[in-house]
Order: sequence, then C-alpha cells, then structure tokens
Amino acid sequence: MLRALLAAALALGLALPAGAAECRRIAHEGRPYTICDVYPARDALRLFHTDAEGRPYGHFGTLDAALAAQGLRLGAAMNAGMYHEDRSPVGLYVEEGRQTMHLVTSPGPGNFGLLPNGVLCLRDGRAEVIETRRFEKAAPACRFATQSGPMLVIDGELHPRFLPDSTSRYVRNGVGTSADGDRLVMAISEVPVTFHEFGRLFRDVLRLPQALYLDGNVSRLHAPSLGRSDFGRPMGPILGVVEPAG
Repeated sequence: MLRALLAAALALGLALPAGAAECRRIAHEGRPYTICDVYPARDALRLFHTDAEGRPYGHFGTLDAALAAQGLRLGAAMNAGMYHEDRSPVGLYVEEGRQTMHLVTSPGPGNFGLLPNGVLCLRDGRAEVIETRRFEKAAPACRFATQSGPMLVIDGELHPRFLPDSTSRYVRNGVGTSADGDRLVMAISEVPVTFHEFGRLFRDVLRLPQALYLDGNVSRLHAPSLGRSDFGRPMGPILGVVEPAG
C-alpha cells in the first residue's frame, strides 16, 4: 500500500512543493485555535489506521517513520475519529476502498451517538463531510472514510442540540469542508471550548457549511510547519497529508 502511495505522492510532488498543507494559529472570541488548510486536488490527503502487520500506528511518530522508509513524510495530520479500547474505529471506516467497520445510524451514548453525526469521505481530488443518514442514502464511493460525531455544522447551521450556555469544555478537534469539496480545514482548540463555541469557529470564521467533530479526549495535531507534533495516549484512525521527504 505504501509503495503505491509513494508512486502517487512522488508524481504529485513533481508539481507541488513539500509542505503544501498550510497550518496557522488564529483566535476567535478570544480563544486560540490552530487550523490547517488542505486542498484535496493538490494535497495527498488520506486516512491511516494500521500497518502491514495489522498494528495500529497509534502515534504520529510511528506513522511518520513508516512513511520515511518509503521516501515520504507526514504533513499536517490529526486524530480522525473515536475508537474502542483495541483502537478499532467506532463507526464506518474505509481505507484504500476497503471497508473494515460498518456505518452506524442509530443514536447511542456519548458524543458519537448524539445525532446527527457524520462521515468524512475522501475521493480523488475531493473531501466531503456528509451527515450520516444522507450518506446512507447516497452511498458514495469513498476511497477513504471515517465516521464520527456529532456534526458541528450542518448546511451552515449549528447542531440543534448545542447549548450556548453549556459548561462542558474540552480541547476539541474536528474537520470542515467547503460546498464544492475543494477545501478541507482541520481545526483544534488550544484551550477547552464548548461544542457551541467550536461549531461557531467553523460556521462564522471558517465559513464551512459542513463540519464534523472528531474528539475531545484524544485531540492531537501534527503540524511540521509549526514545529509541532502532539504526543499522548495512543490514537485510532489518523487523517494526514503525505508529502515527499526532503
């Protein structure tokens, strides 16, 4: 799999500079965030979970080392959804067209089950956050996909169950996509924030019509352009840009 990725990324690298995904720090309503702009038609964006032996990568450094052995490196990346104790994904997971976990459409406990939740679907040159029941009906052919929840923004509106006066605060991370699928933004808060505050970042500042929450207990960012690579509890799926090394 990595050999095929190497060929594709090197071909892409002939036309693109290394470090194409751009990360920067911003503030909204006095709260700091770090965001990374990714353009799927330009950047080699994909999902990672396990290595060739079926072992979860767990950490950015482990994944970066695996890519380095193939002449690649990990660009902007973050944890990409909730997972069980064995680090298997909670909901739908697709990698290189192979589905390893099924779509979950029923409500349930925790943030994942706070419907509506959604799916991040990556296709060639396109990235889309799609509400789960829409996804079920449309059944798009995703090269990569990860399900998480809740949705943060749906058609330009905040999730209906978010409370402006909530006191539940965590360091949170998520992704949003443009209507045409040409732009994806990874975002992580640098201080604990509520769902309502985090959703407003995507709606009011990033102006993305669809956005999906990824986690709040295990929120990590890898941003080489900022000299940052968070370490901590092992992760499940990882969303990342692959770049030519050097």
